[in-house]
Amino acid sequence: MAVIPVVHRNGAVRAAIRRGLPRRGFRVVACRSLERAVTVLRRELVDAVVVDVRNGLADGTFQHFRGFPRIPIFALSAFRPDDGALIMSCRRSGVCALLVEGVDDPALGELIAARCASRVRRAALADGPRLLRLTEPVQLRTWEEVLARAGAATTTADIARALRRTREHLSREFAAGGAPNLKRVIDLARVAWAADLLVNPGYSVTEVAKILGYASASHLTGSARRVAGVTAVELGRLGPHGVLQRFAWGRTRSRLR
Repeated sequence: MAVIPVVHRNGAVRAAIRRGLPRRGFRVVACRSLERAVTVLRRELVDAVVVDVRNGLADGTFQHFRGFPRIPIFALSAFRPDDGALIMSCRRSGVCALLVEGVDDPALGELIAARCASRVRRAALADGPRLLRLTEPVQLRTWEEVLARAGAATTTADIARALRRTREHLSREFAAGGAPNLKRVIDLARVAWAADLLVNPGYSVTEVAKILGYASASHLTGSARRVAGVTAVELGRLGPHGVLQRFAWGRTRSRLR
C-alpha cells in the first residue's frame, strides 16, 4: 500500500484527500513537520507528499525532498491573490501542482492520484502486456493484480486468491501462449518498482529493499540479476521501462511456476 504523507494542520483537508483517493492502495499519514514526512518517505512506499506552504514554510520547504525527484510534491494551501512570490517559489522548487484549499477540496484525492508515483510507474510498464504476450482476459487481470501488489512481498498464491483461482490453475493459464510464468512476472514488477525508487539519489539500495519488503539488499540484488541482468545499484540507470525491456529480451522463464 502506498503512503501519502500530508504536512497540513487542518484535519478536514486530510479527510477530503482520503475521500477522493481510490479505496484500494493508498493510505494518508498526518505529519506535523517536514522532517517527519521525510522519515516516512525513507521507511515506506510513498506515492506523493502534500505540504501546506503557508505555515511558516517558504523557499527552504522543498530542500528536504531534493533527493527524491520521482516523488511528486503537491503544495496545498489557502492561496491568496497576493501570494505571487510564494507561488513562484513553489514552481521554482519543482512542485508537481498547486492545490487551493477551499476550492479544490472536492477533487483533492483525484488530483493527487492522477499524478502520483505509482501512476507514473504503471505508465512506464504500459508496454508490458504486448512485450510479454499477455492477451487473454485472465492474463491481463493477473497483470493488473501484480502491479497493484508490486510494492510489497507477493507470491503466486496471493495473486491466485485475489482472482479466486488455485495457484496451479492460474499459473498454467497465465503462462499459456508463450507468456512468462507468473512468479517471474511478480519479480519483474517488484524490480521495476525498485528501479523507479533508485532513480532518486536520496535512496540507498538498503532503504529501497526495506521499503519493498525484500529480506535484504542482497536479496534485491539477486532479483535484479535474474530479472534484468544488473545489480541493484544499476537499477536506477535502467528505470522501470528499462527493466521491462531487459526482462522481455530473454529473462522471462524460471524453474518455479
